[in-house]
Amino acid sequence: MALSNPLLLSSCSFHRLNPLLFSRRCYGTKLSQWHFNSFNHRFFAIAASQNGVFTSPEVAKCFDFASEERIYNWWDSQGYFKPNVDRGNDPFVISMPPPNVTGFLHMGHAMFVTLEDIMVRYHRMKGRPTLWIPGTDHAGIATQLVVERMLASEEGIKRVELSRDEFTSRVWDWKEKYGGTIINQIKRLGASCDWTREHFTLDEQLSRAVIEAFVSLHEKGLIYQGSYMVNWSPSLQTAVSDLEVEYSEEPGTLYYVKYRVAGGSKSDFLTIATTRPETLFGDTAIAVHPQDDRYSKYIGRQAIVPMTFGRHIPIISDKYVDKDFGTGVLKVSPGHDHNDYLLARKLGLPILNVMNKDGTLNEVAGLYCGLDRFEARKKLWSDLEETGLAVKKEPHTSRVPRSQRGGEVIEPLVSRQWFVSMEPLAEKALHAVEKGELKIIPERFEKIYNHWLSNIKDWCISRQLWWGHRIPVWYIEGKDCEEEYVVAKTAEEALAKAQQKYGKNVEIYQDPDVLDTWFSSALWPFSTLGWPDVSAEDFKQFYPTTLLETGHDILFFWVARMVMMGIEFTGTVPFSYVYLHGLIRDSQGRKMSKTLGNVVDPIDTIKEFGTDALRFTLALGTAGQDLNLSTERLTSNKAFTNKLWNAGKFVLQNLPSKDDTSAWESIADYKFDQAETLGQLPLPETWVVRLLLLSMPKSACSTRYIEASKARLYKVEGHSVASVAQAVLLYVFENILKMLHPFMPFVTEALWQALPGRNEALIVSSWPQTSLPRDAISIKKFENLQSLTRAIRNARAEYSVEPAKRISASIVASTEVIHYISREKDVLALLSRLDLQNLYFTGSPPGDANQSVHLVAGEGLEAYLPLADMVDISDEVQRLSKRLSKMQTEYDGLVARLRSPNFLEKAPEKIVHEVREKAAEAEEKITLTRNRLDFLKSTVLVAD
Repeated sequence: MALSNPLLLSSCSFHRLNPLLFSRRCYGTKLSQWHFNSFNHRFFAIAASQNGVFTSPEVAKCFDFASEERIYNWWDSQGYFKPNVDRGNDPFVISMPPPNVTGFLHMGHAMFVTLEDIMVRYHRMKGRPTLWIPGTDHAGIATQLVVERMLASEEGIKRVELSRDEFTSRVWDWKEKYGGTIINQIKRLGASCDWTREHFTLDEQLSRAVIEAFVSLHEKGLIYQGSYMVNWSPSLQTAVSDLEVEYSEEPGTLYYVKYRVAGGSKSDFLTIATTRPETLFGDTAIAVHPQDDRYSKYIGRQAIVPMTFGRHIPIISDKYVDKDFGTGVLKVSPGHDHNDYLLARKLGLPILNVMNKDGTLNEVAGLYCGLDRFEARKKLWSDLEETGLAVKKEPHTSRVPRSQRGGEVIEPLVSRQWFVSMEPLAEKALHAVEKGELKIIPERFEKIYNHWLSNIKDWCISRQLWWGHRIPVWYIEGKDCEEEYVVAKTAEEALAKAQQKYGKNVEIYQDPDVLDTWFSSALWPFSTLGWPDVSAEDFKQFYPTTLLETGHDILFFWVARMVMMGIEFTGTVPFSYVYLHGLIRDSQGRKMSKTLGNVVDPIDTIKEFGTDALRFTLALGTAGQDLNLSTERLTSNKAFTNKLWNAGKFVLQNLPSKDDTSAWESIADYKFDQAETLGQLPLPETWVVRLLLLSMPKSACSTRYIEASKARLYKVEGHSVASVAQAVLLYVFENILKMLHPFMPFVTEALWQALPGRNEALIVSSWPQTSLPRDAISIKKFENLQSLTRAIRNARAEYSVEPAKRISASIVASTEVIHYISREKDVLALLSRLDLQNLYFTGSPPGDANQSVHLVAGEGLEAYLPLADMVDISDEVQRLSKRLSKMQTEYDGLVARLRSPNFLEKAPEKIVHEVREKAAEAEEKITLTRNRLDFLKSTVLVAD
């Protein structure tokens, strides 16, 4: 299920708006496929709004955002979101990254919904059976936290006061009541998912897949149980993965403590520096660098751990010790530090745990047993000071590990957990990218992907929670948990296995832990399609999926794990492409956070700017790059929505009336898919159609052509002149709507329904296609006409010519340019407000060139505008003279300030800089005004 052209693009053309959508072929629609009925003014509006869903631009000043939900529900009710397998083409399939069931829509969600919906709508219009699979994640830690807090605040009870079944029942109740919030918000963004295939990671089908995966991996020896160092969350009382721990630089304290050397004098002691003195009760060695001469005499002796009633530990040497940190002496606490744990395993040191699961110290800490870890730190330091073992403490900034969910400080702790052996799985995932079976966009993330998989650690998949997929392991009553257990898909199967091995009287109990939420998410692309039932119709029809789109920040959390699991369980990569988007930041480039108060709510944004404006803003980012979201961008794209609406109003108001059969027949005669037809079109019509063929709908929607078309629409000669403009307007506009629909679905569908002869919804209409080549020459010709118009308009503004006043002009160019420019003199005169009776085309400057404003519109294209036609020269000389005098006075004042030593010394640098800029700007204006005044005076002399 490969994409036609997954290139990385910029936003300078429509093809380049999104790298997984638009190929570089030229597109246009065959007009011969149009089937016009006869309509008159207002009939279109009535037809579009008769079902109460759509409003026409002929009866509404602007697009009503309130209609978006009505349009969405109409799409859904018509079944447009379901894949049309009858089309027989290669399916396009995306699995939505399942948001947490506890979640509320944020801009990250808005980004992935927008990008994925763009791709889905495009491929649906291309005729491919298109499936976008939605769903939500049960979010083990987050959901359990939410419900625990709800129970505490509303009922004053704790989770542990309920049985496990009672608590999980409460969670299910909460899920049914509040769990649909995020889904409804996603729908508000226009997500055209097949909601009949919506899944939840704890639903029956996906739960069956999770059990199957665990059992299969265990049978292959890839899942094992053991006591290892994990990241422990004391408040949640569960292990969390390395990827769920966030490190932040925080101010803290470095404590210096004396460790006396056993059998030595009072001067024989080692001073260690630590940020966590409460862990000293778990010390099993003191380590120094073997080449550190300060401590070499103590190597091999024993040190006494403070406040432990004389417990001795060995003093050892190892190159791991950093001589320059602190005092160069390292306390080794392997039960509470990841690096110490590795060092202890290498050297064979014992591992001592001093902490309970709730973050209090245990009996190993002696007198400090039962104290919270931070409370124990304070008391211990106070006691060390009293006993003379405290040397000093000083401020120190360190990297503090915090839980991504709860925010509390994570405690490294040795705990018995279940793990997945990742290296064999990672090897296959690495080969998939290496062999080109999987492409990551942007490509630079391949290096990050490869580096992580090449250095992967085993995955701790057990969590000490009640909400989630219960681990399918049953232990034998009275036996060692680590050695005596059975793995089974059901409790009945587990009992049968246990009875076969231990006898009929055996009693079993299930492991109380649940699986890491990411374990079920790793199966998402295929579990949602029916796996492990590989005979399921959806699995056969739609797996492997086409693409996975998500944020680059979960490349390891989710993407890499899906690749590994997909290959392991289905024998193929679960998708061919991974498209990674960046983060949404505020207008200043800062990460959005509640602390900074810069979080932008997508729903509030939609209410103010409309869904289409928000989507269009998010879609114009660059793949993999962070996007700065600003009000200016949203305002600009809201204005574009209104511009599109007004363009629709103009088109509808200028189509033939209902009874004008000959006009509609004339329009239908134009075959814009034929080069011969395009070659016979007037220059503006050729330009706008060719621009459309370059897949540039936003440019084609420019007011330039709308303005130019008025020269033909408003002529009175009859149908022959107006019909070409009407045909082009309708042709271009309906194809603009098609090309913009994936980005701006609501306003485009409303406008589409207002057009004549709409026999189908825009969402399921055919994407524009043509085999016609590009015609850069025609586009260049019209751009010359535009440049000429723009130059004349600027000159009129510069000389304050009244808008209604028509002026004379002489256009000077080569014979070739004059040929095509002169054919559009009506357009030129209309757009530039020129007097047609005094508009001349020539190959050389006119006789009154010295008394004219000379304009260079482009290479070989010039214009001369007689000055007397534009202004009263004598009055203009007087006006500019007064203006020049006033400007000179202001400039002299600025220069005087800059020459004043007192101002330069006392004024803030910013003020001085501003005055310099104002002086430079004033000097430039004076020069321009003086030049214009000199020109006017010279013109008067020539006339005299």
